[in-house]
Amino acid sequence: MAHRTQFQLLSSRRFLPFFLTQFLGAFNDNVYKNALIVMIAFRLVESEANALINVAAGLFILPFFLFSASAGQLADKYDKSRLIRLIKLGEICIGALGVTALYSSNNVFCLAVLFLLGIQSAFFGPVKYAILPQHLKRSELVGGNALVEMGTFVGILTGTIVGGLLAGLTGQGENGLFYLSWIIMGAAVLGYLASRGIPVAPAPAPNLRINPNPFTQTENILLKTSKTPSIFYAIIGISWFWLMGAAYLTQIPSFTKNVLGGDESLVTLLLCTFTIGIALGSLLCERLSDGNIELGLVPLGAAGLTITGIALAAAGGNFVELQQATLEAFLSSDGAYTILACLVMIGICGGLYIVPLYAMIQDRSAPEIRAQIISVNNILNALFMVVSALLGLFFLNILEATIPQFFLVIALMNAAVAIFVFTKVPEFAMRLLIWMLSHTIYRVRHVGLEQIPADGPALIVCNHVSYVDALLLAGAVRRPIRFIMYKPIYEIPVLHFIFRTGRAIPICSKAKDPEGYEKAFQDIEQGLKDGDLLCIFPEGQLTKDGEIQPFKAGIEKILERTPVPVIPMALRGLWGSFFSHKDGHAFSTWPRRFWSKVSVVAGNPIEPPKPKLRPYTMKSWGCVESNASLFFGAGVQTSPAFMVEAIGEIAWHKWALFTLAKRQL
Repeated sequence: MAHRTQFQLLSSRRFLPFFLTQFLGAFNDNVYKNALIVMIAFRLVESEANALINVAAGLFILPFFLFSASAGQLADKYDKSRLIRLIKLGEICIGALGVTALYSSNNVFCLAVLFLLGIQSAFFGPVKYAILPQHLKRSELVGGNALVEMGTFVGILTGTIVGGLLAGLTGQGENGLFYLSWIIMGAAVLGYLASRGIPVAPAPAPNLRINPNPFTQTENILLKTSKTPSIFYAIIGISWFWLMGAAYLTQIPSFTKNVLGGDESLVTLLLCTFTIGIALGSLLCERLSDGNIELGLVPLGAAGLTITGIALAAAGGNFVELQQATLEAFLSSDGAYTILACLVMIGICGGLYIVPLYAMIQDRSAPEIRAQIISVNNILNALFMVVSALLGLFFLNILEATIPQFFLVIALMNAAVAIFVFTKVPEFAMRLLIWMLSHTIYRVRHVGLEQIPADGPALIVCNHVSYVDALLLAGAVRRPIRFIMYKPIYEIPVLHFIFRTGRAIPICSKAKDPEGYEKAFQDIEQGLKDGDLLCIFPEGQLTKDGEIQPFKAGIEKILERTPVPVIPMALRGLWGSFFSHKDGHAFSTWPRRFWSKVSVVAGNPIEPPKPKLRPYTMKSWGCVESNASLFFGAGVQTSPAFMVEAIGEIAWHKWALFTLAKRQL
């Protein structure tokens, strides 16, 4: 169902007008920019042309440094839909100036227009990503970002191709310039018309005071962002991806000519292959994440970028240069399809890498500074692209490395950057482990998870069947969960890293460690006061026979100190698996089942009890205990219906459910 939701967005007014607006903007920017570069290259001698082309690239990026900070503040202060319409009106005016500049053949005039286009893009960038969380549900963010990334790269590619082709025709008469002018103005007008359909996106911070100094404003937002490491390092990860993308896209023409021996048609094929990969990876992201913001895909994408980058370097280094510079000659050569496959896989891995990062920034940023955070992201993206150009200059011109060797260096640097980011934010590695577990050994079905509050303090209680219960719950529930767990399990190698990363709270018996016992309850109380979602396995140990075990007194003590809503949850289908205690102990044999069905079920939240409870009779306890077994019993085979509604049937006995077995009543 997740993949259907993604494409349904294209028929929704909440998304389609915005999608068309941003696609046409990316297309138009690259039509003009590439047409100008091609025309400069053919009008001037090589030395002058190279100088102006580098100036053109710098002029387009410079506005991101100068104006992104102000753009982010405006996007937080004013209605984003209105800002987009004003920006698109500006694009029409800039397009008219661009057409005039192209007809004048005045290179300085053309470069000035390119600078204006850069300003327009710098103001559009923060609005582009900050508006999505206002119009899309959280479960749609990954799909929306996937479509935006696909549209952006397709717009860049088609704009580059169209601009280059039409610029080539300008030397053969006025037809090329005529068509180029119509496309530039037509795309600008269509973009404005599409923007008029974008729904209102109210300002999250209407009283914001604008800081006109881009340097101090950028510094302020960076300081705020650094307080949330996951957002800060996600920005670093995104910026690194743009560095890699710029390195590949910039070198593909030279790679084609000097390494492969191909012509312009092969350049177009390689660019198309790379872009198709990005589009496929972005769209695949929604399918693999099931509508969640699945950070586990980021390490998977990073590893893929390194592996396929190394493979591309090897394939390029071993390729025998073509004797005939034709597309047909390339396709019939050994190693041609390996190179194409590597480019597709680099694009796919890039999509898996970048889409969850964008969605996470949107989801975790405070609404009143979301656009400002994205503006800082855009500044760092531009900075990293400049660094990409400097790296290319250093390795290719100063060290005189070959392009395949440069690709190898970039792939290895990617591995180093990924390890650095994932070390700083271990959540990425943790989510990868959870994602792999829930997509290999188990096939997880979710029931009633919408019952879990989206925010605020709450306590999950769940049966305890296997050593991976916490991982499966963490993978199913969209909110971060802090687990209260038995200290020896918390300290199991490998899993200890996962639990520590998730800020789990270790606890042991009061007799063994009185100080640790009391500290655990203090941490629990503080976590609930801070609004965290906590989870406890009230049996206090793994089940030895698949049946629910008596509850310990811990849950009663927690709720006496900090009354919060309780969400009963159940794990089913895990008894008898590799990680359970069936046959006496876990890990006894190699897993006998892969892709087996497991259910994660949530019941209705139960409000905290009143200070004085009605006294219970033994008959009452028996009633509650039978209903508890019906809900929680992962190994119980006598209740195939598994009615979550059983919790509601015990009326005032609800509270007794969580204290029923503290003394094995």
